[in-house]
Amino acid sequence: MKRVVILQPGYLPWIGFFDMMAKADVFVIFDDVQYTVRDWRSRNRIKKPDGVLWLTVPIQSKGSREKLIKDVEVDSAQKWQRNHSKNLQSFYSKTPFFEQTMEMIGDLYEKSFQFLLDVDMDFISKVSHFLGIKAEVCFSSSLPSDGVKDEKLLSICKHLQATHYLSGNAARDYLREPLFNAEGISVEWHNYQHPVYHQRWLKEQGFISHLSIVDLLFNHGHDALDILSANKKVALPEGTQVRTADAIVA
Repeated sequence: MKRVVILQPGYLPWIGFFDMMAKADVFVIFDDVQYTVRDWRSRNRIKKPDGVLWLTVPIQSKGSREKLIKDVEVDSAQKWQRNHSKNLQSFYSKTPFFEQTMEMIGDLYEKSFQFLLDVDMDFISKVSHFLGIKAEVCFSSSLPSDGVKDEKLLSICKHLQATHYLSGNAARDYLREPLFNAEGISVEWHNYQHPVYHQRWLKEQGFISHLSIVDLLFNHGHDALDILSANKKVALPEGTQVRTADAIVA
């Protein structure tokens, strides 16, 4: 069996991204498709005492709507790295694995980056190594492919000789399973059940799901992969409210 996952890169991705990565034999960074503004490519959420906070990497806006993800440039004139690092310090310095996690990702906020893709991949590479994820990683821009949407995905899977394609649920609206099945490729859907785990301010505001994986890393360190993969269960105090970040006004 050879399972392929194809996902667009993201800034400080949520835990479901890394669960799919852990389940893949080959993980393809989908970097040669059109960039979408105000999307996960350049931003994500962390927890703060009164809800959630967006951390956003500023980009060079001129022409960005017409660019491929791999060609989008960071607006280095804005001091985003200093602000992001300061926010992580402010809201997570009292977590059990703050120093360990910042030691791993900290130089993300010290390097100079031209392209957003390099920012995203710096974090993704560090975290996947920390978690011990063994998937082979490659970029769609380096692979032969043709067509659009599901046809492009299928052509990548065929080139990689996939037997299984694991897809996020957002693709249900356009992915035609019979096209894959006709090529001997089984389509699997990532029906992810978000785990709960210890966070700060549980008593005051409950558990908030669908944050960046940094929230899990700061709170649980090397146990993060077992928790996000549902190999380890964490019990919250009885009566803890559970909400999604989408339901909270940042």
